[in-house]
Amino acid sequence: MTGPGVNLWGSPAHALEYLARADSIPHRSEGERTLLEFLPPRVTRVLDLGSGDGRLLGLVKLAHPEAHAVAVDFSDTMLDKLAARFAGEASVSVIAHDMDQPLPQSLGTFDAVVSSFAIHHLPHPRKRALYKEVYNLLAPRGAFCNLEHVASPTPALHEQFLAALEVTPAEEDASNKLLDLETQLAWLRAIGFIDVDCHWKWRELALLAGVRPGEPA
Repeated sequence: MTGPGVNLWGSPAHALEYLARADSIPHRSEGERTLLEFLPPRVTRVLDLGSGDGRLLGLVKLAHPEAHAVAVDFSDTMLDKLAARFAGEASVSVIAHDMDQPLPQSLGTFDAVVSSFAIHHLPHPRKRALYKEVYNLLAPRGAFCNLEHVASPTPALHEQFLAALEVTPAEEDASNKLLDLETQLAWLRAIGFIDVDCHWKWRELALLAGVRPGEPA
């Protein structure tokens, strides 16, 4: 069961259980590779929302080693993992922040904002508000790339997705607040993003992306 107020990610046990199986999520690397394709050619600053242990940010840094990065998470377990992964890297800042709350205005401007399997834990109105905050943080021609867990169109397809992950309905993450892909793409367009599309999808895993219009500096 899931619930509008449920978020288990502050629990170390929940975070560690996820990390133990994160690398086995089917087709995850395909989505990550596609995400890297849709980053701007030049990335000097990148924001990673719900960074977890830094898996996605590490890939972005490999592709854009010159980039300065800000990693945001609220789980103490994940913050410890981030600090360990990026220890000694002056180009990476780790910030403790709960995305249920508005993003700090002090973050600055970014060429890219990325996220991986994090935003679906937020209530739907907060998802949309966060997308607007992301838009405001992006430089002109900056890209938002969200590798996300979205809702299946039917209960039967959702059951098939869980079976593909070898997860029973009873084991499903109670923190999930899944929303359909089409609604989220429509939100991005209404906010002002251009070139909005789903660039990759496998069952309930999807890459949503859009670009802030304008001329780059």
